[in-house]
Amino acid sequence: METRMRIGLIIPSSNRLTEPQFNRYAPSDVGIYVTRLRMTGQWHKPLAELQDAIGDAARTLSDTKPDIIVFHCTASSMEDGLAGEERVTEWIRQATGCATITTGQAVTAALHTLAARKVVLISPYVEATNRLELNYMKEAGFEVLHELGLGLPGGDAYIAVTPDQWLQIVVDNIRPEAEGYFLSCTNTRTIEIVDTAEKRLGRPIVTSNQATLWACLRRMGHTQNIPGLGRLFADI
Repeated sequence: METRMRIGLIIPSSNRLTEPQFNRYAPSDVGIYVTRLRMTGQWHKPLAELQDAIGDAARTLSDTKPDIIVFHCTASSMEDGLAGEERVTEWIRQATGCATITTGQAVTAALHTLAARKVVLISPYVEATNRLELNYMKEAGFEVLHELGLGLPGGDAYIAVTPDQWLQIVVDNIRPEAEGYFLSCTNTRTIEIVDTAEKRLGRPIVTSNQATLWACLRRMGHTQNIPGLGRLFADI
């Protein structure tokens, strides 16, 4: 079936959850198209060394004629701060002429929309990666009241954490003064607990894949609420 709108995603080559989650939650008239890039784990390089690879991936993806292209890796999009993130989007725009965003931009836009400036950051990452995200969040104007990286070794371990386990982790890290919770990483099952966690905490939940889908739909003028994805989608 031909779709009315199209989202293009550049994702880490090891990511196994972005595609099924986007295809599960995206409206039926929105097509999801993906190009993979070796940019995490053993293939991690500084963003500056990925410029050619990102440009090539974006050009390949642009053949699907997407309405928007996303550089979709939370840690990679945040690691060089706001200036590094802007360089990535400029590389993609120059390569394709397409509208583009990063996961980091989607997340910060979601948190601003939810009026969540004081946040708790939870990820599956090792401490060094979590620290880069913490620096990015501070640079973007957020106060991170508490942060937790699970210290997991890679994608297989991220995927192995069940939604029930994620929910318990969030509950164990409640901060009453928090205005929202950011559950980072595109290769986890955190999107499955958004509604339940919001009910338990009484605060909005933002996850990498949920926020990115929301940001893309908003950019494309799509106004459909999506059950299960929390307060962020209530007023889309």
